[in-house]
Amino acid sequence: MNISYAIEGRHITKKMKGFFLDIDNLKIPKGFATALIGENGAGKTTLLNILAGIRLDYKGDLTFFGQYSDEEKEDNGTVKNRIGYTGTGKYYLPQWTVKDIENISKLMFESFSEEKFHRYCDELAIFANGRIDMKKPNSSFSDGMKTKLMLAGVLARDTDLLILDEPASPLDPLMRDKLCQLISEYIQNGNGEKSVFFSTHNISDMENITDYAIIMENGSIVEQGFVEDLKEKYIVIKGDATDTEAAGKILYTISSNPYGFEGVCLSENLEKLAGMKVTKEIPTLSQICVAVMKKNTRIVMR
Repeated sequence: MNISYAIEGRHITKKMKGFFLDIDNLKIPKGFATALIGENGAGKTTLLNILAGIRLDYKGDLTFFGQYSDEEKEDNGTVKNRIGYTGTGKYYLPQWTVKDIENISKLMFESFSEEKFHRYCDELAIFANGRIDMKKPNSSFSDGMKTKLMLAGVLARDTDLLILDEPASPLDPLMRDKLCQLISEYIQNGNGEKSVFFSTHNISDMENITDYAIIMENGSIVEQGFVEDLKEKYIVIKGDATDTEAAGKILYTISSNPYGFEGVCLSENLEKLAGMKVTKEIPTLSQICVAVMKKNTRIVMR
C-alpha cells in the first residue's frame, strides 16, 4: 500500500521538569483516523501541542502535508487554515459567549461557516431547547458541552487535518458514539485527503474508527502501525494453570489465577508454545494497547 502522510516528524524532543519527550520517528498517515494512546503523563498532550503550534519550544523536524515545515506552517495562513484543533482546558476563554466564538472564528478562519456551526450545535444537542443561545458564556457550559462546542466550531471549517486532544474524555457514552460517527464522516467525505489525529488514554470506545495506532509511554513511541497489522503481530493466548510458569517465559505479557493464565504473545513466538494446551484469539486494539503499555510502564505491575 502506497501511503502518504499528513504529518511526519523526526527527532522531536522537548525537555520539561521531570519529563522528556523524545520522538524519533512520527508518521501520521493521510486519509485515516490515527489514535495516540497512552496512560496519563505519557506525553500525548505535549506532542499534540507541538503539532498544533501551541508549543514551538522544541527541537526536531516536522513536515505537514508532505511539503511544509513547521516554520512554513506558522508563517503560512493557508496551511494553518487546513488544520483544525480542539484541546483540553481553556480552549475558548470563559467570558466568550457563543456569539463571540462565532465572530472570532470567522475572523481567524476563512472557511468558517456560520450555517455549519449552527447545524453542528443543533446536531450535537448543545442547547437543551434546540435553539442556539448566542449570549450564553462559555463558562456556563459543562466540560462535556464545552467539548461539543469545540467540535462544532472546528467541524464548521473546511480543513484537511483534525488534531483532537482527548475529545472523548468528558463525553457520555452516547456522545462518544456520535463522535466516532463524526470522525468517520469527516474521513469518508475527504476522499482520501482528510486525516484525524486524536489522543486517548482509553481506546475501547473509539476502536471501531481507529485505522492507525501510536502507543506512547514515558515520552516515547513504543509501538505504532495500522490496526490490522498490529492484530497480526500480537495474539491473545489462554491456557491451563500447569503451564503458567513456562508460558510466562514466552509471552509478551501475562496474568494468572489458580485456574489458568491469559496473556498476549508475539505471533513470531507462537511455535515456542508447542506442547502446551492453549487457545488463541485475535486481540482487540484495547488488549494490544494494555499489553504494550504494561510492558513499558513505570508502574509496578503484579
